[in-house]
Amino acid sequence: MSEISYSRLLQRGWKKIALFAVLAAIFATVVSFAFPLRYSSSMRLLILQKQLSTVDPYTAIKASERISDNLAQILYTTSFYDKVMAAQFNVDESIFGQDERKRRALWRETIATQVVRGSGMLDVTVYHIDPEQAEQLSQAIAFVLTTEGYKYVGGGDLEVRQVDSPLVSRWPVKPNIPANALAGLVLGFIAGSGYVLAAAPQRRRMFE
Repeated sequence: MSEISYSRLLQRGWKKIALFAVLAAIFATVVSFAFPLRYSSSMRLLILQKQLSTVDPYTAIKASERISDNLAQILYTTSFYDKVMAAQFNVDESIFGQDERKRRALWRETIATQVVRGSGMLDVTVYHIDPEQAEQLSQAIAFVLTTEGYKYVGGGDLEVRQVDSPLVSRWPVKPNIPANALAGLVLGFIAGSGYVLAAAPQRRRMFE
C-alpha cells in the first residue's frame, strides 16, 4: 500500500482516530484523579566546604557537587527521616503510618532531590496533600541539613546554606493531570491510527 493510500485511509478515518484520542485523554484524566492530589514545596541549598576556600573555583565546585550527591541520597534514609520528625516543626507524622516498609516507600515518594551541576547547589522538593504540611516538611529538612548536614559527610568543615526558602505551589502538581491527558491524547491518536490502518484490509476483503 502506498503512502498516498495510507494518507487517504487516515483522512477517511479521522473521526475514529479523534474518538480514540478523546476517549484515551478522558480515561487518563479520570485515572489521574484516582490518585491523591499533592502540592509541592521547593527550596534550594548551597553546599560549601570551608577547607577548599583557597583552591581554584572549579575544584571547589566539583567537590561540592560530590557532597551534594551524597546528601541527596541521605535525604531518603530512615536516619534522616527520624531527624526531620524530631525537629521542632509542626509536621504530622501520622500520614506515614506505623509499618516500616510502607513508611520508607511513602517517604521516598514525598521528597525529590536534584543537584544543580556547576553550582554546588541542591534542590529539594517536598510533595504533600496539604500545602501547609509540605512547607513544614521543607523547613524541617532545611533545618536538619543546615545544622547537622556535616555529620553525614564526615567533617565539620561543611557548610549548608539555605539560599531559597520553601515555595509552595498554588495548585496540586501531582499527578500532573494536563500532562497525563496530553499523553492519553497522543497514545489514543496512535492507537486510533493503527486501528484504522489495520481494519482497512479486512474491510476490503469482506467487500470482495
